[in-house]
Amino acid sequence: MPSAIRLIPLDNTTRHHDHDFHQIVIGLTGHAEFEIEGLGGSIAPLSGCIVPASHVHYYEGIGDNRQLILDLPRNAAPLTGHYHELARLFDAPRFFALDEPLRRYLAFVTLELEQARAPVPRLQDDLLTATLLGCLHARLLPEERPQPGRPLDLAALERFIDRHLASRLTVADLAQEACLSEAHFSERFRRQTGLTPYQYLLRRRLEAAHRLLTSSRLPLSEVAALTGFANQSALSHAFRRRYGHPPGQLRRTASQQLVNTRPKS
Repeated sequence: MPSAIRLIPLDNTTRHHDHDFHQIVIGLTGHAEFEIEGLGGSIAPLSGCIVPASHVHYYEGIGDNRQLILDLPRNAAPLTGHYHELARLFDAPRFFALDEPLRRYLAFVTLELEQARAPVPRLQDDLLTATLLGCLHARLLPEERPQPGRPLDLAALERFIDRHLASRLTVADLAQEACLSEAHFSERFRRQTGLTPYQYLLRRRLEAAHRLLTSSRLPLSEVAALTGFANQSALSHAFRRRYGHPPGQLRRTASQQLVNTRPKS
């Protein structure tokens, strides 16, 4: 699918889903609430969020609202070729606010969409999108000179993650623990591990959930809360994507194995 820009309201009921394309949501009027795999926030006019592909997200429009939404498949023109660095925006979910120049650009994009009598032509759509992504990239992931230093202490980061799993950690929290800016931390982490910090954090949370499911009888809702997931549904979706089966199946299998290993009287 090509990239697409839309102007729509969000329903005033809580909904959730995921999709195989990236998405950016920017508030124009009214308010909305989002939670993206444990990271929650509000969207007011002139603020927004980044939803990476395959991330379960809950959302709800509050009263009268209108949002600008960009749908971006991984192979979209504004994320490939000359623009491939812009794909780093979707390494992790995040919330952001627009500064004055971006507010003016948003007003321009909105007017362009409103005056179009038909869907915006593909070339125009790609150019409008690439410009917005480039500006967001410059603000959220500023270029930094590589600084010499010791490798990241992954063992210390793992201990920090494990101590705060229920707190719904973000990449910014990990960067602060490492005493680095988020952009510098993310770049060094990727070079050292081959993963983005968010991928690593999510994997750690799922590993903890896996251990709790096989070693305890805690309800799934409590396992989700202890490992930083918004609710049982968010845990189940991420767990299925990681392990290929729902958490309930793992628990049933573990219970059956325990029964089979008990000595027979």
